[in-house]
Amino acid sequence: MTANIEQLVTLLPVNKDELANFKQESREAFLKGLKDSFPEHHNPIEIAPIPPEENIEKTLAEPGAAIYHLVMNGEKLGGALLKIDEGTQHNKVVLLYMNANAHGKGIGTKAWQAIEAAYPHTKVWDLYTPYFEKRNIHFYVNKCGFKIVGFLHKGNPGPDVEVDETKPDTNYEFFHFKKVMD
Repeated sequence: MTANIEQLVTLLPVNKDELANFKQESREAFLKGLKDSFPEHHNPIEIAPIPPEENIEKTLAEPGAAIYHLVMNGEKLGGALLKIDEGTQHNKVVLLYMNANAHGKGIGTKAWQAIEAAYPHTKVWDLYTPYFEKRNIHFYVNKCGFKIVGFLHKGNPGPDVEVDETKPDTNYEFFHFKKVMD
């Protein structure tokens, strides 16, 4: 009889020399979600990088930025970019992604549990996800305990967002999620 050993996801800080690869992996994960949602409309060559380079760089330059590989059994299965506010303990998930080979196996839930364990004093977690990412919406609400607290769009972009009116074809529609910790 063999023992069932629970596999854990660990957070491994991303080194500066790994940043380009981290960005590329995150883009591939988000592009897969976009292509899965709109297979008939999007040619990957025509799509701007998601998440945009400037969003990642801006977050990394801010105080409290934390960037991790999500690792299980020595294999990098995804990543997370967080913004940690030690003063208020109202923390943000800027991006969280899992590689396609990790989907549907409970690894994302374990990754989220590892993030929560790494920041046990957090009072509130905040994040945004595109309206079309049904997999993300299911994950955050049903697996991680987040609540949808808002819907952002060009007419209601949120306090920290500048909508580029010169790009009328740009979709800007996101769900805002919060998780208040006990």
